[in-house]
Amino acid sequence: MLIRMSTAAQSPRSTPLHSVSVAGAVVRDDGRVLAIRRADNGNWELPGGVLEIEESPEAGARREVLEETGIEVSVDRLTGVYKNMTRGIVALVFRCRPVGGSERTSDESAAVSWLTPEEVTAAMAEAYAVRLLDALSDDAPHVRVHDGRRLMPAA
Repeated sequence: MLIRMSTAAQSPRSTPLHSVSVAGAVVRDDGRVLAIRRADNGNWELPGGVLEIEESPEAGARREVLEETGIEVSVDRLTGVYKNMTRGIVALVFRCRPVGGSERTSDESAAVSWLTPEEVTAAMAEAYAVRLLDALSDDAPHVRVHDGRRLMPAA
């Protein structure tokens, strides 16, 4: 039996693919949220990173938070989908609760801190602060696009 592949299956993709990342918006009972100062660029952001092929988004969020902060979390719910239009990264952000561990830095995090929502707004670029602020709202999930620093109008 001869099986013929479609032209699309035979030729390499000419369109770049997206990367999918996950992040944890970890919220304590006192309302403070977990943030890291990234080791590579010094920016304050949520703990997160690339979703691995074999893991679910929730498992990826738990893994990334633990790897970057030492904090074990329970995932509550998806709070937002964010696309970096400049880099082609789609981030899934989950609201999480801390359930164990203790704060520590890693190769990816130069600092780990529990910030108030006001401190988040002051310390983070708008495109990243909104992820934490969205996680605190009751009307999630949000879908937003940004250029790596600032939010962009929805199309």
